[in-house]
Amino acid sequence: MPTMDVSGAVWAVTLVVLVAILLADLLIVGRRPHEPTTRESTLWVGLYVGLALLFGVGVWIFSGAEFAGQFYAGWLTEYSLSVDNLFVFVIIMSRFAVPRHLQQEVLLIGIILALLMRGAFIAAGSALISQFAWVFYIFGAFLIYTAISFARQGQHVGGDFSENMAIRWVRRAVPFSSDFNGVKLRTVDDAGRKLFTPMLIVLIAIGTTDLIFALDSIPAIFGVTKSPYLVFTANVFALMGLRQLYFLLGHLLDRLVYLNLGLAVVLGFIGVKLVLEALADNNVPFINGGEHVAWAPHIEIWLSLTIIIGTLLIATVASLIKSARDKRSELEQPKVDAIH
Repeated sequence: MPTMDVSGAVWAVTLVVLVAILLADLLIVGRRPHEPTTRESTLWVGLYVGLALLFGVGVWIFSGAEFAGQFYAGWLTEYSLSVDNLFVFVIIMSRFAVPRHLQQEVLLIGIILALLMRGAFIAAGSALISQFAWVFYIFGAFLIYTAISFARQGQHVGGDFSENMAIRWVRRAVPFSSDFNGVKLRTVDDAGRKLFTPMLIVLIAIGTTDLIFALDSIPAIFGVTKSPYLVFTANVFALMGLRQLYFLLGHLLDRLVYLNLGLAVVLGFIGVKLVLEALADNNVPFINGGEHVAWAPHIEIWLSLTIIIGTLLIATVASLIKSARDKRSELEQPKVDAIH
């Protein structure tokens, strides 16, 4: 798989532009925290998706179709994983009864944490890959394991959320108030005691969720491109607009009942692809005597992109069809009961 050569100047310009967009988003939320309307959310999501598509066109113009295909495949995979991440965010918001007008700020914090964690994993992953080709065996095996986990979840989209060790320890170790105080972590009760607010627990839950999804997403993107620049930009564009997408989809999130199965197929495919590439470039002594495996095929990026788009499209359409049928069945059931 070829890698894209990117100059320091291009990296600098890209970082400045992306940081400016994120800061603009941050300032908008900070100055006017609110629950976005459907129209507002649609416009923002459309803007960010359009920017990602235009960025891919720019990669095509300056670096060729191969790298543009890698970017689009990576962006679609990461975007799908990020949408799955939203399901867990919905569960967390509901579990801890976060007021709707505060959810936008919480989501923005969650997205910033995700960017920081993924940035760290990208740097670590790039360093490992450049030094050790056998890392692809580990990445591939991890993705196949993750795909099996998604498949086992079936229609339980986004899995479930249970309080982890960090949250349980914090609950025992520090005193908490029962009410939120905006997005502040500390408050003072009527008796003058300084207490932590439930927001601390929410942010710990969001942060640990981001960490888990970062562990899934980075091997997945390295399965479609080895270029750190494309890995980074695909992740940033996949996280942009998630805050607005959360409010746009709203109750529609639970209609994507087959998203986990679609992601299972995508991650399983990428995992197998990584293992095949590791075999083709093999230098591990106890595999084929340390020699390249001649029969291991190279999967072209156009085929990868086709499988990713096709799988996600089928999963989405099948989900909407099933949800519509289930809704009709629910509406018809009272009529049947009334007849009997």
